[in-house]
Amino acid sequence: MRYLALATDYDGTLAHHGEVDSQTVEALRRLAGSRRKLILVTGRQVDDLIRVFPELPIFDRVVAENGAVVYRPRERELRLLAERPADAFILALKDRGVDPLFVGHVVVATVEPNEKLALDVIRELGLELEIIFNKGSVMILPPSVNKATGLKAALEELSISADRVVSVGDAENDHALLAMSGCGVAVANALESLKAEANHVTKARASEGVRELIESLIEDDLRSADSKRHSSGSA
Repeated sequence: MRYLALATDYDGTLAHHGEVDSQTVEALRRLAGSRRKLILVTGRQVDDLIRVFPELPIFDRVVAENGAVVYRPRERELRLLAERPADAFILALKDRGVDPLFVGHVVVATVEPNEKLALDVIRELGLELEIIFNKGSVMILPPSVNKATGLKAALEELSISADRVVSVGDAENDHALLAMSGCGVAVANALESLKAEANHVTKARASEGVRELIESLIEDDLRSADSKRHSSGSA
């Protein structure tokens, strides 16, 4: 077996309007039954995922907060991979009227165009923080924390190398995720910039595209997708 794990984004990929349909859950169960590991890689916070996705324990690992947290859903164990920005930063954002403002274990999140206020505060306080975008959402994290670094930590726990992983996503913050994987896949509704970098683009959108990918993994370990890509590339 060439690919030992699937790493999937949540919103816009696995989920539609924040929910995962029963067909997709069943497809994930079939993939798990093929002795492959399932890893969810998302910008969402763990508590939020538990609330909106009761089937979360189907995953072997959850990389949350855009790579800052690794969660074991069956054991309910959480590991932080970075420190949250200083309280002074969060208070300064509130003083500037940044709303909404979400504070996780590590991530501080808001929406566009609040990144301008956040950048002003970062400069004024002399902080080393990065701003990451996700289709209108804005995440503020310590430097060098992203979905790829979080996935790397999860894979180390599972003793799987990155080249044995298929990853799938749709947005700006999925570039690093796809780049580090053995096969990076963009769903049909993904940003054009992500599609351009992906090894494969699904025919279907969002969760239907994930199901398409899962069926190809189970059927022939993505070999048919490889042959189609090579044929189109030589045309």
